[in-house]
Amino acid sequence: MIESHDVLAQKSEEHTTFSSKSGVLGRAISFLYGIAAYAIFSVTFLYAIGFVDGLLVPKTIDTGDATPLAEAIGTNIALLALFAIQHSVMARPQFKRWWTQFVPKSIERSTYVLLASLALALLLWQWQPIPAVVWEIGDPRIAAVVTGLSLAGWLFALTSTFLINHFELFGLHQVTSNLAGRPTPAPHFLTPLFYKVVRHPLYLGLIVAFWAAPTMTVGHLLFAAGMTAYILVGIALEERDLIDLFGEEYRRYKDRVPMLIPWRKSV
Repeated sequence: MIESHDVLAQKSEEHTTFSSKSGVLGRAISFLYGIAAYAIFSVTFLYAIGFVDGLLVPKTIDTGDATPLAEAIGTNIALLALFAIQHSVMARPQFKRWWTQFVPKSIERSTYVLLASLALALLLWQWQPIPAVVWEIGDPRIAAVVTGLSLAGWLFALTSTFLINHFELFGLHQVTSNLAGRPTPAPHFLTPLFYKVVRHPLYLGLIVAFWAAPTMTVGHLLFAAGMTAYILVGIALEERDLIDLFGEEYRRYKDRVPMLIPWRKSV
């Protein structure tokens, strides 16, 4: 749920040098901070899989104490809005330029990852179930296939992050380079594997994971619709930043490769 191409913009802002003024101890503390932020993200991401698919976690999207419908809808929309605003605003270059006046550039990405993970954890913790059923697949074999499709969506999204440098996307590369006193490389626009088929495979995987539900409740539908709306807005903002960063190169890519639906003509 971290902006997928944002790793490329991150490189652009940090490729000059990493400051060594803080000394070895400061760089070591930054490194441990980055590791901790990544660990929190990993736990939250794994819990989110169980939460959405109803697997192996104590609280899922459809479990918990029932609350009045209006209260549940209001609470859930507020949680979705908080996650979306934090996630999108902190990813914008303008915010980063302001934010890095107070936060060292070496841990800016890790801080973003940490706060995004905490916002997601709050959503998972406080989500109010709305158990009314929209659809339900009665055949257990088909239901298992649909659950498998959701899990495949999560895997597809995770794999997409490794194709564009997973460890930089989640801040580990930055704190490791800072620890070693190395600069971050200048940005290169790459479109490996899945990125040749759709521009945003990470988001495609997440959308599949959210919507492939053998039992779709009103609460799950609200979650899937809210997250999908956030993704579409996030793509618009992200692509604007990528055009600013890569110019005509990204415009040609945008003209050639569809946004989310494979083999559909790009518009």
